[in-house]
Amino acid sequence: MILLSVIIRVPPAEVAALRPALATAVTASRAEPGNLAYTMAEDMLEPGVIRVFEAYVDDAALAAHSASAHFKAWREVSGKYPREERRLYDATARA
Repeated sequence: MILLSVIIRVPPAEVAALRPALATAVTASRAEPGNLAYTMAEDMLEPGVIRVFEAYVDDAALAAHSASAHFKAWREVSGKYPREERRLYDATARA
């Protein structure tokens, strides 16, 4: 299982305009084969911070997500905002 965590910082005044694209990305991503979980949430304590959490069955599922039309559309809308953090975890790896 592949886990991805991303933090996006958006000017608080622009979050409302971003919500429709955010909702579309979440709905479409959850419907992808190989997607186990996908959510974006506005931080309740830090206005303008959007936290993204994703889980995929494997690398191929994540690659398919990254190549999807809805992901590209989301990046077109959200790409102007900085990603403060991006963490990728392989939950199938054994220590």
